[in-house]
Amino acid sequence: MPVFDYDPPERFVAGALGQPGARVFFLQARAEGRLTTVALEKLQVAALAGRLDELLDEVLRLSGGAAHVPAMAPADLTDDAPLDTPVAEDFRVGTMALAWDAETSQVVIEAQEVVDEDDAEIPDPAVLRVRISAGAARAFTRRALQIVAAGRPPCPLCGQPLDATGHVCVRLNGYRGGEAAS
Repeated sequence: MPVFDYDPPERFVAGALGQPGARVFFLQARAEGRLTTVALEKLQVAALAGRLDELLDEVLRLSGGAAHVPAMAPADLTDDAPLDTPVAEDFRVGTMALAWDAETSQVVIEAQEVVDEDDAEIPDPAVLRVRISAGAARAFTRRALQIVAAGRPPCPLCGQPLDATGHVCVRLNGYRGGEAAS
């Protein structure tokens, strides 16, 4: 099982390539001349960002405000640069896990490779393990949520993504939005 371990990374970001509606999402970690890029679904990026914020809020609440956890992303940790190139997928993410290491005041993020149960040639899945500060986690979350929101705009009626050609809106009983009724 290859473990891509970053403690801490020089950079850890979420990013996307492609046009809205056909984007591919990635997590990328870089340190000491190494670069690991893993692919995942848009919903996984959104879930990771949401869970990170929840974890940090809970750590802050349980510590009574004593933990070194910023309420918002520190401005000096903002990273709006594109993904590092070349963007070469090391593996596709299946499951993810989060933990708070109270001894080091770090968030531990693990992304495990999705493995087909029928594929006996891969006995142990690959893992990306990243240990980052609470401030870096808040900055990661801010960027990840921006990346997710930068896709297709939602339909004002049903909330589903709009394509350039419209979409079949469930709230209009299957009629295409923008078409005149006869």
